[in-house]
Amino acid sequence: MAPSGYCLWFTGLSGAGKSTIANLVVAELRERERFVELLDGDEVREHLSKGLGFSKADRDENVRRIGWVASVLARNGVIAVTAAISPYRAVRDEVRAMTNDFVEIHVATSLEECEARDVKGLYAKARAGEIPEFTGVSDPYEEPLSPEIRLDTAGREPFECAADVVAWLEAHSLV
Repeated sequence: MAPSGYCLWFTGLSGAGKSTIANLVVAELRERERFVELLDGDEVREHLSKGLGFSKADRDENVRRIGWVASVLARNGVIAVTAAISPYRAVRDEVRAMTNDFVEIHVATSLEECEARDVKGLYAKARAGEIPEFTGVSDPYEEPLSPEIRLDTAGREPFECAADVVAWLEAHSLV
């Protein structure tokens, strides 16, 4: 019997493919009739974390808010799927500590690849100094040391990465 709720925490640089892969995983879990909710970083910032900036303190608070909502969903039988940069290891570890069945998924896409995919033009603006404290350019991204899943996206399609996540969940009796 699969556990009723848990958290899939997608982390990686802007443009890494977190939301794309997370959406594919969510669709597969819904196809399997699981209760699942996606907490996308951009949407959370627009609603739950409106008014927060991008200082380290504000980023930490944003991640804590996402983590708290994910932990509440998970303990109430929902698979909480997050897709947020969540750049700092210590805050991700705080969220792990508050959340039962936390699965950290590092979408390990190189900075060069993320910049090449930059559909929003954010990296160009950050390099021009228009966006201060931009993760990967003027602010650090601390890669997970031991994520449950590491997705190397180089030369791979998002559906292949999503299939890897689902296969891991199956192997660990989570679907």
